Amino acid sequence: MTHAEKQTEFNNHDDAEIRKFEALASRWWDPHSEFKPLHEINPLRMGFISSKINLAGKRVIDIGCGGGILSEAMAQQGAQVTAIDLADASLAVAKLHKLESGLDIHYEKISAEAMAEREAASFDVVTCLEMLEHVPDPEAIVRACTKLVKPGGHLFFSTINRNPKAYVFAILGAEYILNLLPKGTHDYAKFIKPSELLAWTRHNGLESGELTGMAYNPISKRYSLESNVDVNYLGHFTSPVDTKASSQA
Repeated sequence: MTHAEKQTEFNNHDDAEIRKFEALASRWWDPHSEFKPLHEINPLRMGFISSKINLAGKRVIDIGCGGGILSEAMAQQGAQVTAIDLADASLAVAKLHKLESGLDIHYEKISAEAMAEREAASFDVVTCLEMLEHVPDPEAIVRACTKLVKPGGHLFFSTINRNPKAYVFAILGAEYILNLLPKGTHDYAKFIKPSELLAWTRHNGLESGELTGMAYNPISKRYSLESNVDVNYLGHFTSPVDTKASSQA
């Protein structure tokens, strides 16, 4: 099966979602643009990841990398980063910014599922942040991420809870009142309850680490990590160590 045929087989994406982000792609690296929230939460995301694992020298894959904000931050920590996305414009911006930053990141247009077929158990760390709520079958992405990570490796997911509070804060508040995000960025029906994410990771054999919330204070205009996972949340998981392989080594 050719690469193109593989990509067609794994059709777990929404063309409208890809077009939405491609239309904004040129502004990925403008910290005052529609991507301002991503720039502001990135230090929190990196702090959470770094508290779980030292990225220096680790082989990392960033699923749904967009314009490369997280990918570059991980490369700055010494990680060997592969970053994938299906939006051509976003990848073009990421590659262009890589020329400015001078960081060594491999960007590629390929689905998580196809990458998992090609490079199973190849990465020490898998990140998939702010992406699960934009695909038709998020559990398939979790499955692909599980396949990509090495035994004993680390996985990080972030998404948005599905409840009335999340609707008020993430859609009404962020998109319509505070104008933090473009209107239509999120679809409430695609939001994911922590119990659902935990069930998917458990079904795929992952071990749960920690769930933590990301909160925004409209008065101070600052983001922070907190224990409450009612709206935005980050999750850390690990892949079990292959005890059979370890005992034979």
